[in-house]
Amino acid sequence: MDKIFTVRLSEDKNAVEIIDQTLLPNEIKFLRLETPEAVFEAIKELRVRGAPAIGISAGFGMYVCAKKLSENNFYDELKKLGLYLVSSRPTAVNLSHAVERMLSAVKGADKKSAIPLLYEECTKIYDEDRQMCRAISEYGLTLVKDGDGILTHCNAGALAASEYGTGLGTLLLGKEKGYNFHVFSDETRPLLQGARLTSFELNHAGIDVTLICDNAASLLMSQGKINACFVGCDRVAANGDTANKIGTRSVAINAKFHNIPFYVFCPSSTIDFNCENGDKIVIEERDSGEIKTKFFEKPVAENEVKCFNPAFDVTPAELITAIVTEKGICRYPYTNSLKKLFG
Repeated sequence: MDKIFTVRLSEDKNAVEIIDQTLLPNEIKFLRLETPEAVFEAIKELRVRGAPAIGISAGFGMYVCAKKLSENNFYDELKKLGLYLVSSRPTAVNLSHAVERMLSAVKGADKKSAIPLLYEECTKIYDEDRQMCRAISEYGLTLVKDGDGILTHCNAGALAASEYGTGLGTLLLGKEKGYNFHVFSDETRPLLQGARLTSFELNHAGIDVTLICDNAASLLMSQGKINACFVGCDRVAANGDTANKIGTRSVAINAKFHNIPFYVFCPSSTIDFNCENGDKIVIEERDSGEIKTKFFEKPVAENEVKCFNPAFDVTPAELITAIVTEKGICRYPYTNSLKKLFG
């Protein structure tokens, strides 16, 4: 994986370069994004995904596209660009945070002055994420031991961030330090991020990984093969309620029943203190084709059959054993511990 990057600014600084994650694991292809529409489409269609990587892409995208905006009404046009990018994936708070940071960095500046400031800010977003992922991974290692069986859901590794990732970062860092984990990767229907991405990452990192159907997790827990559950997240409310890929809530409920720790890994940029609780989190609903036709040679249901395809669900704070951040580990009640850690 050391030769495969997730997202970066091109050498000429005129494009965002990403690996197209919709083609993994069968094809490794890199895309060059040079327009607002290209960045929007890549985020919307999950060519780049994972909250940190989405935020980084938005930052780079605003810098690249800002250079093509007119000098007249530059800030207003930049603001419109930011709102456009945010609309591609409204649940991922890193996306809106990155856009807000880019806008704040150049408020009141003309185009000539703004461009270098935008470059400085987007590279800061990237560098800060690298440092955060490493710190999160180090804290995560204090929660597990060599030989543990770990259940993962969706993908929160290097493909979802700048380096190491969040939910998989502990596993990748642990491998470097000599830990041997036995990972069970939920396929994560309907987009199969666990099968296509997590299994791909862990396999290439030399980590023992076994792919399972989502609905096999409870059986493995009952057999004593799971010592902990690792997930990332797209948004954490102020009370600790956490939005993550659909199915995460079920994993947390099963883990609670079997007395298995359920850990959420997230950078501070994913914590939304302006969001009181999970009821306030907007749940993105996606196209029915992802359930009925995507990854299938023929449709698996008739055209007339209705589909409900939410991208996320919300795990209540009381089901979460700990939230692991770059500044430390928080425990329930999160209204107190998150505020204490982040002020």
